[in-house]
Amino acid sequence: MNINSICVCGAGTMGNGIAQAAAQAGFSVILYELSTFILEKAKNATSENLQMLVDKEKISADEREKITRRIHYTNDIQTCLADVFIEAIVEKAEIKIALFNQLAELNHSECIFATNTSSLSVTAIAEKIQRPERVIGMHFFNPATIMKLVEVVNTPHTNEITTNTIMELAKQMGKVPVLCKDAPGFIVNRVARSFYTETMRLVEEGHVSVEVADNLLEASGFKMGPFKLMDLIGNDVNYAVSCSVYEQMNKNERFKPSYIQEQKVKEGKLGKKSGEGFYKYSP
Repeated sequence: MNINSICVCGAGTMGNGIAQAAAQAGFSVILYELSTFILEKAKNATSENLQMLVDKEKISADEREKITRRIHYTNDIQTCLADVFIEAIVEKAEIKIALFNQLAELNHSECIFATNTSSLSVTAIAEKIQRPERVIGMHFFNPATIMKLVEVVNTPHTNEITTNTIMELAKQMGKVPVLCKDAPGFIVNRVARSFYTETMRLVEEGHVSVEVADNLLEASGFKMGPFKLMDLIGNDVNYAVSCSVYEQMNKNERFKPSYIQEQKVKEGKLGKKSGEGFYKYSP
């Protein structure tokens, strides 16, 4: 299947990053977001990111302008006409389902619906969509413009054309796609629960401080300690993934979300995006 246009739904950190990555790969991109404030914020962030690439001589000023022109920003769903839709909206299955069904009414029967969900069941989403064979998981990692890995998540309903198209799209975007089955947390987020929760348990029990834990793990080879990484991802996002995996794993104690992260979320200390998480950040 030839892809002429991509629509990314949700202009938050992930959605905006995915849109930029697709535009840099040469695709015409629609970035759909209900909030005009978030849309403007996304537009400014992309402009800053591209200028940084120019300053570092990674791209030319001419390339920056071409990439910028490839992204169309909109809050009108009626203008969302594309071959592939990648949603990066709130982690609530019913909202993702409603969005996909609304888009299905507006678009041709061959379009593909890819969800960037971190942990929700792609199968459960697909089964509520008009064309379940056209639904697939396409899980990017933050920052989407830099991280190479993309988990491509099949369901029992996904057809071969959909799988092959999304695998090829990921490669065209300069990513490394890994095909996996639909399971709680897929591969990375399932494995990563131990990285996060066990370290937080050590802090909860008073065995180590946040700073020491991060320093030790970075010294042992990790590019970023768990607390710095959670602040980058967003404690709200990370906590939601932990809760989702915990529920899907029948509340196995091994996957129980951390109390200290729950408190951070309740206090609005979400990480870099809020100015404070496990660490404090300058504006």
